[in-house]
Amino acid sequence: MHAQAVRLSGDFSIDALTFDPIDVPDPGPGEVLVRVRAVSLNYRDLMLAEGRYDPKVQRPRILCSDGAGEIASVGAGVTEFKPGDRVGAPFFLDWLDGPITAVASASALGGAVDGMLTEYRVLPARALLAIPEAFSFQEAATFPCAAVTAWQALVSTAAIDEHDTVLLLGTGGVSIFGLQITKLRGARTIVTSSSDEKLERAKALGADHTINYRQHPDWDSQVHELTDKAGVTHVLEVGGAGTLQSSLRAAGVGAQVSVIGVLTGREQPLNIGQILFKSLRLQGIYVGSRSMLSEALDAFAGAGVRPVVDRTFSFADAHAAFRYLQSAQHFGKVVITLP
Repeated sequence: MHAQAVRLSGDFSIDALTFDPIDVPDPGPGEVLVRVRAVSLNYRDLMLAEGRYDPKVQRPRILCSDGAGEIASVGAGVTEFKPGDRVGAPFFLDWLDGPITAVASASALGGAVDGMLTEYRVLPARALLAIPEAFSFQEAATFPCAAVTAWQALVSTAAIDEHDTVLLLGTGGVSIFGLQITKLRGARTIVTSSSDEKLERAKALGADHTINYRQHPDWDSQVHELTDKAGVTHVLEVGGAGTLQSSLRAAGVGAQVSVIGVLTGREQPLNIGQILFKSLRLQGIYVGSRSMLSEALDAFAGAGVRPVVDRTFSFADAHAAFRYLQSAQHFGKVVITLP
């Protein structure tokens, strides 16, 4: 059968993304054919389109890691799913559980392999998860990258609780999921943004404290004021090289700093004194496994908490969706719906 897909086919730019007809094979043994109904965008997708994530990415490449849909048909030997079942795929097709491996890291949708921004996609049944009834396709599509990234940082590697204070940089997808996870587990939160309007929305979601970093360029000092000089116990560091040093200063003794994003760059001289003398745990977080996705979905569904979808676009308006993400106006997730 044939389908339409949004692909990075030639030059790097949003305008250069093309709607291409592709051949979709019948599902083989252990595979299913998924009719994709919703895809959410991550900053990684924008960076890939612009050539800032992996300039050597194989092209043409179907973009986007995060999608949800329904089973259209199943291949031989597939018993866990049937046509009509609602499913989602993890960020990595080969990272099901346990620690990440080199093999697993080479199975990232929308980067190492073709992604989800297509009408139909053949996927291995072993990687898929049933979508909880509590969530629409659009809501389920927001979880695989952003929610799992925050989940690994705050739960899988930290098990935060009411004794913790978490610093969240910005109000994009990972940080807003981080805010929701932090409140689910009873911890305190400090959220930064350059927008007072976005900070008010963060307060409405339960943020305990907020800092406008344009008004307070020394926001790490503000963090210490808000924590009685103790600093925070966890940081979701989505900024990258340009904010890491401030995040390290904002962290308390024995804190965990999870490096997630590169919004402000990848390379900058680093003073390791903060890491050493405060006994900080500095870790890189590259999304997470299928089991982490399952845990996050179940936790949100069980608590009746819905992900924050800022705005939806039609499949035909995919370019506009990328431009909206590029504008940084969003609060939470940007979603593309497919018919």
